[in-house]
Amino acid sequence: MLTLDKLILTFPDFSLSADIKVPAGGITAVIGPSGGGKSTLLSAIAGFVQPTSGRIDCDGLDITGKSPADRPVSLLFQDNNLFPHLTVAQNVLLGMRPSLRMQKGDADRIAAVLGKVGLAGYETRKPSALSGGQQSRAALARVLLGGRPVVLLDEPFAALGPALRDEMLDLCAEILAIQGRTVLMVTHDPRDAARVAGQTIVVMDGVVGPPVKTGPLLADPPAALRAYLGD
Repeated sequence: MLTLDKLILTFPDFSLSADIKVPAGGITAVIGPSGGGKSTLLSAIAGFVQPTSGRIDCDGLDITGKSPADRPVSLLFQDNNLFPHLTVAQNVLLGMRPSLRMQKGDADRIAAVLGKVGLAGYETRKPSALSGGQQSRAALARVLLGGRPVVLLDEPFAALGPALRDEMLDLCAEILAIQGRTVLMVTHDPRDAARVAGQTIVVMDGVVGPPVKTGPLLADPPAALRAYLGD
């Protein structure tokens, strides 16, 4: 379980508060107006933004003061953060070994995870030789190989076309969720939430709301959320 216990994030232009629990496993969408703090929330969980007060717990472990590398958290950005000078295999290996020093069995693990995301045989290619969808798959493979229990998706598929974005969302549901990972997915499109997220968190007016079931929320959203969604 991921717990944000009386968490306060303060900045010169806005503040964000969260006092919620996210059950382990499954995909939780994070929606709300642009600039409302969705990406900031994920950055705080990942350790790139330090809270003013409160704490972040993962399965009972206080991770508030830990560095990003020491947290049981993977963060996947919109630009996929692939290193252009590294091969696909090396980019994927970073999820497990930041030193890039291959150990016995690593090549087999990389081949297996690339097979899972539909990139079998792509080990030696550079990111420039991949399509946008293939780059997203490679970034997802790195998250899978890292094995961290909490996965944060900050609109990593937003630049893809609708059909390819749906394919990547389904892949996350089929692989990440089925492995029992706890996935928080920022999206501006309620259709993404409806497609793969069993529950949704609304970030609005400086407050991170508790997870609620996605279907009923989108079917009858509160007034403020309805205004944002355009219903």
